[in-house]
Amino acid sequence: MLFNSPVYGVFLLVTYVAFWGLRRRSFLRPLMLMVASYVFYFVGTYDAAQEQEVPFGPLGWTLLCVGIIFFGSTLDYWIGRALGRTENPAARKALLLASVFYYLGVLSIFKYYDFAVDSVATVASWVGVNVAPAHLRLVLPFGISFFTFETMSYTIDVYRREIPPADRYLDYLLFVAFFPHLVAGPIVRPKSMLPQLAAEPVASDALRAEGLFLIATGLMKKIIIGDYLGLNLVNRVFENPERYTSLEVLVGVYAYAIKIYADFSGYSDVAIGSAKLFGYELPRNFDAPYTSGDLQEFWRRWHISLSTWLRDYLYVTLGGNRGGTWRTYRNLFLTMVLGGLWHGASWNFVIWGALHGGALAINRAWQRSRQAKRAAPPGGPYRATSPVAGGAEMKRPPVVVTPGRIVAVIATFHFVCFAWIFFRAPTFAHATLMLSRMAKLSEGAPNLTAPILGVLGLGLVTHFVPRSVYERIQGTFVRSPAIVQGILLAVCAYALHFAAGAKAEPFIYGQF
Repeated sequence: MLFNSPVYGVFLLVTYVAFWGLRRRSFLRPLMLMVASYVFYFVGTYDAAQEQEVPFGPLGWTLLCVGIIFFGSTLDYWIGRALGRTENPAARKALLLASVFYYLGVLSIFKYYDFAVDSVATVASWVGVNVAPAHLRLVLPFGISFFTFETMSYTIDVYRREIPPADRYLDYLLFVAFFPHLVAGPIVRPKSMLPQLAAEPVASDALRAEGLFLIATGLMKKIIIGDYLGLNLVNRVFENPERYTSLEVLVGVYAYAIKIYADFSGYSDVAIGSAKLFGYELPRNFDAPYTSGDLQEFWRRWHISLSTWLRDYLYVTLGGNRGGTWRTYRNLFLTMVLGGLWHGASWNFVIWGALHGGALAINRAWQRSRQAKRAAPPGGPYRATSPVAGGAEMKRPPVVVTPGRIVAVIATFHFVCFAWIFFRAPTFAHATLMLSRMAKLSEGAPNLTAPILGVLGLGLVTHFVPRSVYERIQGTFVRSPAIVQGILLAVCAYALHFAAGAKAEPFIYGQF
């Protein structure tokens, strides 16, 4: 059921035909789509469980994972209804905490328990105390970090009275389980998705064509660029950096920066495109992040649905920019550290988040020292929202390319690449070994073949193509006759078949 597998193509086609073949203005369409979404998750989880040692066996484990989503969705639906009826502040707070504790409890058990006991044992050993950690060794359910954030945002929004409770139980089940965004996002907000699910879906020919275009281009980014760089350079360099020269390790880091973008933005494109086929709009998740001139801009362009979630539900909850300068820096740092930990139960992710949090605080302090003025509402976009993803929903002014801007983009890109080392390396020791190999300044690059450099160059060049050019290409495809669209999609399918490996490569963010 990976987006880049033939099985998903068949599943999508069958679901599409069945969905639009059902009678309009009835509960059958959302019911069928909800059932299809659970089938999607069940099959994907069962397939993965067969390749791992899981508690309760593959079938039992799969049923447990499906049950976590279904029970949590049911719990939140009724909590939302109760929040809508209840005026008592204490009761409302208790209802909110019940929802939050459920999801934080699920995350803590499945994702962080073993990490926590290992960390306690390590700290105890520093003071001469031997503690034998009691591991649960649970396999992380697919998409747990994504659907927990989506469901928590629902109860928090209802608690804040920013949205009304969902009217229909079926709509809420589908909101959580809708298969395009279920496993790896984008993180969908209830305020944008629930109204779409409550209305009759409409998919024009243009919307369907946009969906097919996004699916095709997303798969091309994933398979032709991301997978090729991963299999032929990135995985090898990060697993055994001691076997490569300084230049090869450095290029391997650059290649990972392009790979993770091509992989994750490609996934988001396929997800958004798949949703369009059913008449639903998911939020854009990437906007050429490596063209950013500073880290604040980077986080407005990278994983937009996560950065805005962290802003609205974590940074603001911690106090945001209220309480003075140093508290703002503290809240920003903690937000990014926790955002790093969200990605995985590893100190490498904590270090990655701390690097970004510290650099964002320095960036903010530097801007304040220069009294930077931004084209935004009074106070600037960062003060109006947050330094994490300030102004992400606002239209940015045109970027003026100057020598200073070019230097800023290059510097930002290299800092992001430096932090990616800790994100990708399996251990801290591997990360430091990568850095030490680069510091040796050893000569030679026998492993940097022409195809690898060509694909890396393709990834970089296409990243810097202006969005207006991309939109013109998409618009031309959408306006083309159906026969022309079919021919182009067939050519794309042949290219993907030619470039794909024997087995579909998992998406990076599917593990989170």
